[in-house]
Amino acid sequence: MKKLIPFILFEILFTPFILKANENFSVEIEALTLVMEQYKNNNVNSEIELDLENKNPSYMALKQDECHATVKVTEKTGIEIVNTELFDVNICKKEINKVIN
Repeated sequence: MKKLIPFILFEILFTPFILKANENFSVEIEALTLVMEQYKNNNVNSEIELDLENKNPSYMALKQDECHATVKVTEKTGIEIVNTELFDVNICKKEINKVIN
């Protein structure tokens, strides 16, 4: 019983902070989800032929406002960067626009 009390107090005290973190990053999470779905579907027909076991995409999202975020996708094979793409994402309209450098 004594071991159960600290566990219950921990849950009561720290649960609101965990829920607040999801609210703070909801734009980034939604933007990453949209880009990951599109990137996985479109990259199947890519012109660059790579071994799928060696290809590791990494994703980074930066929030601009409540509806917009920028997502950077970097493909790596080991330590070599093969491809980098930028996307402007509007999560309110579910639109993804590729940024051309």
